[in-house]
Amino acid sequence: MRLTTKGRFAVTAMIDLAMNAQAHAVKLNAISERQKISLSYLEQLFSKLRRAGLVESIRGPGGGYILGKAADQINIAQIIAAAEDRLDATQCSGKENCHGGTPCITHNLWEGLNQAIHEHLSNVTLASLIAQETGKNRDKIVGLTHVNFH
Repeated sequence: MRLTTKGRFAVTAMIDLAMNAQAHAVKLNAISERQKISLSYLEQLFSKLRRAGLVESIRGPGGGYILGKAADQINIAQIIAAAEDRLDATQCSGKENCHGGTPCITHNLWEGLNQAIHEHLSNVTLASLIAQETGKNRDKIVGLTHVNFH
């Protein structure tokens, strides 16, 4: 089971957008430069994210993208689904036909894992990831400042 590049990049780009769209719209080329994701790939992803209502595009000078909802109202499962990605541990993609048209003996195990992952990602919001990232960076800065003072 793997999260594809599509899902990974969508989550990364949304975190970047949420962190940088506080005062103004963010241009995709800025996200592309910061996150090392090709601009054409981001354009495709943001088209899907916009259709899902997770981002809004702002036209004209100073235009770009902003979040379509508050960061605490967007969870990671929504982003992955909008990017048309699906985490699936089953061999049959949930169709229950992995063993000659019937579920294999481990189907329920893998389906339970799918549900646990989806539940976890549904409980992780952009806001919580930003708070976590901001806390990590703040700790690094405080640590360096503390070292410099001694």
